[in-house]
Amino acid sequence: MFFLKSTMDLQHILNSPYFSSFILPLLIVLSRVMDVSIGTLRIIFVSKGMRNLAPILGFFEVLIWLVAISQIMQNLTNFVNYIAYAMGFALGNYIGIRLEERIALGHVVMRIITQKDASDLTEFLRETHFRWTVIDAEGSQGPVSVFFTVLKRSDLEEMISLVKRFNPNAVYSVEDVRFISSGLQSQNPPSLKDARNFPLLRKGK
Repeated sequence: MFFLKSTMDLQHILNSPYFSSFILPLLIVLSRVMDVSIGTLRIIFVSKGMRNLAPILGFFEVLIWLVAISQIMQNLTNFVNYIAYAMGFALGNYIGIRLEERIALGHVVMRIITQKDASDLTEFLRETHFRWTVIDAEGSQGPVSVFFTVLKRSDLEEMISLVKRFNPNAVYSVEDVRFISSGLQSQNPPSLKDARNFPLLRKGK
């Protein structure tokens, strides 16, 4: 009897105008945000070669999507659900990208081009034990030095701020790295978050 009454109460809630006009669209938005966020992360993980994690995310992505689209198909006359579906998709893309930025997985290759004397930057990179390569090149306005270094994405912002400190006019570019050799992976340089403890920066150079 209690079960029957509970079932009837639940059915009454599901059939109420308040549920179809407010609760259901909100659930659709949340479902779409979740599945699109997961899908965005899955695509990024696939591009980084994370073959074990991507299929797991794909499973939950499709499962949540099926729940959301089934509610749309059952309520085709409610235009609010269409708006909720589109809004959830847009928010999911944004949140997925922000999540990936916060997680900061993988490595990147950074190229730094500087026209001024780069001896301070060279000395700093040597003291921090980061792998790097520098070559002399010719730019449109004369000789330049080009640095190449591979670092964790979590250290990228700190590296950019340090490059700007040594040479505010330096030009740099950053690209994702899908694979690095074991020789580079075995190297464990100190985190750039502790870089201000190095002598060069304490001297204020």
